[in-house]
Amino acid sequence: MLIGVPKEIKTKEFRVGLTPTSVREYVRHGHQVIVETNAGVGIQASDEAYVKAGAKIAASAKEVFDKADMIVKVKEPQAVECKMLRKGQILFTYLHLAADAEQAKGLISSGAIAIAYETVTNERGGLPLLAPMSEVAGRMGVHVGAHSMHITRGGSGILIGGVPGVRAADVVVLGGGVAGTNAAKMAVGLEANVTILEKNLDRIRQLEDLFGARANVIYSTHDAVEQYVCNADLVIGAVLVPGARAPKLITKDLLKGMRPKSVIVDIAIDQGGCAETSKPTTHDEPTYVVDNVVHYCVANMPGAVPRTSAYALNNAVLPYGLEIADKGWVKALSDNKHLRNGLTVCKGKITQPEVARDLKLDYTKAEESLAA
Repeated sequence: MLIGVPKEIKTKEFRVGLTPTSVREYVRHGHQVIVETNAGVGIQASDEAYVKAGAKIAASAKEVFDKADMIVKVKEPQAVECKMLRKGQILFTYLHLAADAEQAKGLISSGAIAIAYETVTNERGGLPLLAPMSEVAGRMGVHVGAHSMHITRGGSGILIGGVPGVRAADVVVLGGGVAGTNAAKMAVGLEANVTILEKNLDRIRQLEDLFGARANVIYSTHDAVEQYVCNADLVIGAVLVPGARAPKLITKDLLKGMRPKSVIVDIAIDQGGCAETSKPTTHDEPTYVVDNVVHYCVANMPGAVPRTSAYALNNAVLPYGLEIADKGWVKALSDNKHLRNGLTVCKGKITQPEVARDLKLDYTKAEESLAA
């Protein structure tokens, strides 16, 4: 199979679909790889490094899309990339389609087979291809939140860990999954007063065992969200419903009751955000203010640390990509139900029930698409 790696074009996105190390593995499996020139510049991987790993260098994204059997990316295809996809071509990347009707329309029109990293599962019920970027985003969330709390950035002027004799910031983490847990670890490490809101009782017990007295773990209800969010200096939104839009836990009315110049870092913005006032931002202009609350809603947070992010993502994605390349997409998805859970758009049909529901589109079971 011929694998194509275009340069990412989302604003300030510096990650790359395949590192030279991953390219070498594809080549060792008997596949060909074509990489757009300068695709790896953000992780300091030169064209020469890709050539040494066995890839060929393409002069443009169009050449990559025209030649490749499977496109491996990081972020969702932009409109110009959707137009370059063709019928039967495989796209393997993050999609976050439930909050992006225009992208869904483009993928449906292309006739491509779009497999989303974020809904591939494993034997333990986890999301192994989403996890590494959730780890990065969770840890970054506290970094950028602490920075946004600086008065020079529009925040309240509170140091997240305080100093002797002066209180530390109150940090509330909405969701105790991978992103939320990593955010809480960072906030605890910086000596903030940390509260985690989580609904799954088994997960609550795990979080209690992990943090002990260092963090307050509370069962998440509407009352609990109102109580703790309104008394927070920093809120990290890390809720996740796999494949679906994020629930709007912070309403417009609730926002009005929050501390003046407090900060929301909405990690869930890829799935529409967990605050009604959240809207996607970029690394160029990461924040905006609504009702005297600072919102940080960058939709590709890990793109700011591409060397860490790209290698962490490649470590997780590589075995699945090789399985698709080695077997072909039909057999790979037929043999592996966890990989099959990633199938989101197949030759013009939506094959993710949550996406179809949220976008009000017709749904076709993945198994039916494979059989066809």
